[in-house]
Amino acid sequence: MSLRIVVCVKYVPDATGDRRFADDHTTDREGVDGLLSELDEYGVEQALRIAEANDGAEVTVLTVGPDDAKDALRKALSMGADKAVHVNDDDIHGSDVLGTSAILAKALEKTGFDLVIGGMASTDGTMG
Repeated sequence: MSLRIVVCVKYVPDATGDRRFADDHTTDREGVDGLLSELDEYGVEQALRIAEANDGAEVTVLTVGPDDAKDALRKALSMGADKAVHVNDDDIHGSDVLGTSAILAKALEKTGFDLVIGGMASTDGTMG
């Protein structure tokens, strides 16, 4: 069996844009362009290096977020990731870090992994 690497990534508002809160006190993700968190790009790059050193290793990127979060997954796939998993459910909108962590843990369990890589922190909320 080959090494299965999963990288947790986040779609964040562009830091150069006009960031603000929505009426429900969550980050307004519709009023600003988003992208793959720059800090998560480093995690994807590291996973790709590990995969290259372990012939046959597979890199999967995982995100939790709205429809637009697919853009972060597309960026990671264009960097060389093999697969992407997107957890998208309106009921988790506005989840705090503990709720999101529980969702990520369940998604990781279903995806299967030998190694999980996470970025240092998110650029929109500094949680890591």
